[in-house]
Amino acid sequence: MDAKLLEILVCPLCKGPLDYRKADQELVCRPCRLAYPIRDGIPVMLEDEARTLELSEDGGP
Repeated sequence: MDAKLLEILVCPLCKGPLDYRKADQELVCRPCRLAYPIRDGIPVMLEDEARTLELSEDGGP
């Protein structure tokens, strides 16, 4: 994932910062508890495509 792209991407819902989870290929918004997938190197920043984080997930990168 390109570092410059990560700097400018924000959550489309709350406009907050995102955490990059390289192992899961996801961008995570902790306040919204959503994980946006990265497919073929492209972040899919659609609410309908995001998965809801489980309460057991610590939210760490």
